[in-house]
Formats: sequence, structure tokens, C-alpha cells
Amino acid sequence: MSETAGYMRFFPYDQPYENQREAMDRIHNSLTRGQDVLFEGACGTGKTLSSLVPALEVAREQDKTVVITTNVHQQMRQFVAEARAITREEDIRAIVFKGKSSMCHIDVGYEECQALRDNTRAVVDAERDKRQLERRQRELLEESQGGDGGAADARSAVMDELESIEERLEDLEEQNVCDYYRNNLTQDTDDFFAWLFEDVRTPEEIYEYAEREGFCGYELLKEGIEGVDLVVCNYHHLLDSMIREQFFRWLGRDPEDVIAVFDEAHNVEDAAREHATRTCSERTFDSALDELADADDPRSEDAANVLSAFHRALVETYEDSFGFGERERIDENWEDISIANEDRKDDLTLEFLQRYSGRGIEDDLEAAMKLGQELDEQYEEAYREGETATRTECQTLQAAAFVSAWMNEGSKEGLYPVVSVTRDAGTDEIYGRAELYTCLPRQVTGRLFEEVYGTILMSATLQPFDVTEDVLGLEDPVTMAYGLQFPAEHRRTYAVETPPLFSSDRDDPAVQEEVAETIHDAVRMTPGNTLAFFPNYGEAERYAKRLEGRTEKTVYLDEPGTSVEELRQQFVADDGAVLCTSLWGTLAEGVSFDGDDAHTVLVVGVPYPHLDDRAEAVQEAYDAAFDGTETGWRYAVEIPTVRKTRQALGRVIRSPEDVGVRALLDRRYSRSAKSDLGRYSVNGTFPHEEREELIDIDPEKLKFSMLNFYGDHDAYDGETPAP
Repeated sequence: MSETAGYMRFFPYDQPYENQREAMDRIHNSLTRGQDVLFEGACGTGKTLSSLVPALEVAREQDKTVVITTNVHQQMRQFVAEARAITREEDIRAIVFKGKSSMCHIDVGYEECQALRDNTRAVVDAERDKRQLERRQRELLEESQGGDGGAADARSAVMDELESIEERLEDLEEQNVCDYYRNNLTQDTDDFFAWLFEDVRTPEEIYEYAEREGFCGYELLKEGIEGVDLVVCNYHHLLDSMIREQFFRWLGRDPEDVIAVFDEAHNVEDAAREHATRTCSERTFDSALDELADADDPRSEDAANVLSAFHRALVETYEDSFGFGERERIDENWEDISIANEDRKDDLTLEFLQRYSGRGIEDDLEAAMKLGQELDEQYEEAYREGETATRTECQTLQAAAFVSAWMNEGSKEGLYPVVSVTRDAGTDEIYGRAELYTCLPRQVTGRLFEEVYGTILMSATLQPFDVTEDVLGLEDPVTMAYGLQFPAEHRRTYAVETPPLFSSDRDDPAVQEEVAETIHDAVRMTPGNTLAFFPNYGEAERYAKRLEGRTEKTVYLDEPGTSVEELRQQFVADDGAVLCTSLWGTLAEGVSFDGDDAHTVLVVGVPYPHLDDRAEAVQEAYDAAFDGTETGWRYAVEIPTVRKTRQALGRVIRSPEDVGVRALLDRRYSRSAKSDLGRYSVNGTFPHEEREELIDIDPEKLKFSMLNFYGDHDAYDGETPAP
């Protein structure tokens, strides 16, 4: 690659890493041809710029817009920093876009906002028309006073129109309006847009500016987003098809004019499932039936007939599932109940069909849908007219649409029916919900990748590429992978042969003691801070307590519901501590521990996800979709698990100067496990170059190896620890 390559004008630093040079060149060539790219790069090796720089060049060459998206908050801040650096080198217009809920100054929902916006525009338009008519009538008055007889007749017509407008304004001003949006329409916003494009502004900065000036920053962003070079946003702007359509319209772009860059792209699989999954709570059915009882419409009886049958079936299904004492154990978390059957329809559908009686489910659902749509329009009108303080959501429409989807689509490939229950913290009541869970994310992502001009999916953990292609529905993408380019002598990666932490062995005192002692050895031999990741928060707490009794170093415990950022700051400010957390928590990816923030990272156990009915359903869907009895396990369990492990390992060694140890504590990671642990050996699932770095080691030898490694690098400040 030549130093004078066109896209280098967007590179904001003196020199790229060597792998960045090659990656930018290949990505530029691929995007020029409109191809998709799967780009794996080790943590800390500059993937964001490697993707953004050539994408911006192709966008400039071919009149496209680059949209870079993530689901990790920390990465959003990183994108802003990189975009700001680029703007110092090359003039680009960049916008950071967040959802309306996080930017609304009056905290209303989407439907209410839409109604307020329409009302406000109608008021402003009427006021403008009134001013124009007033000006016209004054002009005609002067003309008629000057002897123009036709002007007098014209003025009379204008006065009639003016009276009509004033009456309309009286009605409109009784309706709900948004003062912030009104200011957008009536005041000069040039200063806002000049400020917006002076730099790359965060959503928080935009909110503060808009609040201070009395504007709606979200609507101003929508207005100003057209024609920009770069947009930073969340996954849902691209993965939700309805939001995506609106988003591209605001951009003033057709899908084929968009280059989409997905960061942390190993998360797209789960995010796509989440966006495609449909749910409906028992509370929604309750509200819909109350709504229908109040509706003075002959169709309400048929609508109530079908919705009450589904509601009763839902309650009966979860009530029948409870064994002795199980009802009392339900807490405030949603808990799934198995309803799927191999040889017949699911339990909820069977119960619904048994309970329903009437002229026909489809006919009753059609009546419910049509009535729901009319009620929804009435609620919209009532809110517009100021008859209600909030915009009522039509529960009948929501419930009917869900039951229709359940009956018509529930048996389609890749959809899995689920019933879940929870306990209301306020009333202590048990209630349930029905859900159509999407097992195959490519049903969401495949269409997106077909529509846009080109995509870059980047992550430190995308391999094996063929699996990513299958799962997300990519057709013949360009693939590239770059391992750590930093000096190999600055790191050691161990597969420590502690007992395999199968769930059945975790409570064994002997196993716990051996694992705890090995963790203690690693912490003791680390000059500075140690990160320790566990399969779940319970295991993190277990070993944090064991460590507290045997180490002088500060033990930090990450727990659900606590401030992770505050904990992280306390930890990195320490110079000799260990932080115990879950591998499924927020610290395992997208968060850097640079330099002296942490030197050693431990992954204790193999963090398989909870293998519930949903996980089984995903495995079965993959088996069916990709023709293989072991495909489901590999695609849905083993590979995502190893990706989680690899993400955690990447929290340290973030620059060429960093020195550190990465240790996997569980014999399933070692080469020797293949012979006797079979499918539970995960060593072979690591990419070849990472597998080559793994050094098998006995637990009792880990402390000596770490002592030698850190000692060779003069990493100990003061007295060297004794093994």
C-alpha cells in the first residue's frame, strides 16, 4: 500500500499499524466492488479506523453515506473520539444518533410524540397562514382606499378566509402541542446547525444545547442528518426494519447508498433475535378485554371472544405447569415454561383451540384487528384535540396482532413458542406472557445485507467465518483476520489444567480448593491488577470470598445491579487488586484495561450459556437449517462460548508496550483434553494462531512460570513475590 493512497487523507495519526495498512487496502478494494467484509482483528489493533478510513473514501468517491453501529456504550464513545480525530484531518460532517427516548425533553412515548409533532406543525402552519392573510388584507385595504374597486372585493374574500383560519386556530390551540418542537419551527436554528457541524457532538451535548435554547434536539438531528458523511448509531437503527426504513429516509438515502459498519459484530446474532422476537403479556390481554367491554361496537363481542379464549389458555397453560411448591418460588425475573411438543402443536395453542368456540378464529381476529385500528385512530384524534393528557395505546390492536401472528406464523421454521411467568413486585401476583422467539437471525440480517451497498462486520472474535456467514445470511463475503501484532515476547497465554468446572463439579470442595489456590497463585504473582472472569456472577462471588481469606490484595466483586463504571474506576486506580466478574457481564468486552490498569487476565471455567429450552430450540433450528446433527451445538453453544472467552482475554495487551499474562483455568482448554473429554474439549474451537499460543501447564507450575515471565520483564516494583 502506498503512503499516498487516497483514503489515507482520512487517517488521523502519523502511522498505521502494519496490519491496519493491509486491512485498509483490502477493505477499500472490497467496498469499491460493493462486497461485504468479515474483518477479525485482535483487541487493541485499530479495527475502527481500519474500517472507517476506507469506507469514508469509498463513500466520498461513490456518493454514499457511512453508518457505523454498535451495541456497546463504551464503543460509542470510542467512535466519537475517532470521528473527531478524522475531522481534524479531513472535512467530514458526522452525526451521533440515539433513540428518541433518550433525547426527549418532555419524556413522552413514540405515538404521543408523533401526535404532538403533527399538532404543533398544524398550529404553526395556521399561524403562518394567518400572518400572510393579515398582511394581504392590509395591502388590499390600502389599494381599495386608493380607489381600486376590485381590491375591496378581494379583501372581503381574504377577510372571510382570515375568519376561518382564526376559528381553526382557536380549535388547534386547545390541542396538545410541544413547545420545544414549536421553537424548532418558529425560531432561527442556523446557529444550532453551525455548532453541530463544527465538531462531532455527542447526544448528551446535543440534548444540553437544545434544552438550554428550548429546542427539540432529536427533531433537529433528523432535519440535519440528510447528506452527512458519517452517522454513529445503535444496532436498532439498522436491525429493526421499520426503524431502518425511517432512518434511511431521514438520511435522504436509499439502502443501496449506505455502507454499514457493524462493530462488535459477534453480537449481531443475538441482537437480531431480540429485534425479531414478539411478545404479548397477560396484562395486555387484560387491558384489551377491559377496552372491549367499554367499546360500544357490535364487533367487540367477537373480538372479546377470541382474545379472552387466548387469555384463559395462557393462564391455564402456566398454572398447569407448576409442580408442588414451584408457584411460590417464582420471583420478579421472567422464567420460561416449556410448552413445545415434538409431535403436535405447542401446549398453549392446544389449550387455546380447546377453549375457543365461535364462528371462527380468523373471523374473530379480523373483527378484533379492524375494531382495534378504529379505536387507535380515535385515541390519536382525542390526543390531538387535547381531550386526553396522554396518547392511549390500543391494547386490542396489540393483542389481536399478536394472536394472529401466533396462529399464522408460530409453526414457521426458526420460530419457537414460549410461555414465561413472573411475579409483580407490587401486588405479589403471578402473571405470564407468550412469546414467539426467533431462532434464526439470518431472517433479519439477510435482507439487510442484500439491501445496503456494502457492509463491514468487525470484531476480535468473528472466526470461524463460515459459521458467521451461515448464521447471518451473508453471501460470499471477503474475509480477513489479523492476530495480535504486538511483540509476542510481551505476553504469555496459558491453558491451566485445573479440574474442568462442569456444573456438577462446581460444588466439590476439593475442586474449589484447587481452583481457588491457582487463582491465588496468579494474583500473587501479578505485578499490579488482575482481572478474573467466571461463568456467572455466583461463581465470581464464590471465589471472591475464597480469595479474601488468603490474599492481601484488594478483592473487588462485580455484582448485578451495581455501577460497573464506578467499580472499574476504583479497580484501575488501585495498584494491587483483583476484580471478579461474570464473563456474561459488561466488563468482558468493549472495555479496555490499558497499560497498568490490569496485567493479568484469568478466565475460570468454560462459560457455556444457560442451556434452557430456548438454547435447545436454537440448536435444533441450526441442525435443520444447516443439515447436521452436531451443527446446532457447534453454532449455538460452543463457538459463542469460545468467542466470549476470547473477548475476555482481549481486555489486556492493548498496545505494543503492554506486558501481561492471559490464563484459562480449566482443563477443557488444553490440548490433552481432546482424548477423554470429547465434545466438551474446546481447544480446537480457537483459531489456529491463538491455539498455537496456548501453553498447557499444570496448576502448581503456573506461579513459577508467571514469576519468571514478569521477572524477565522487570515488571515487579519492589520486592519480588516468593513462589
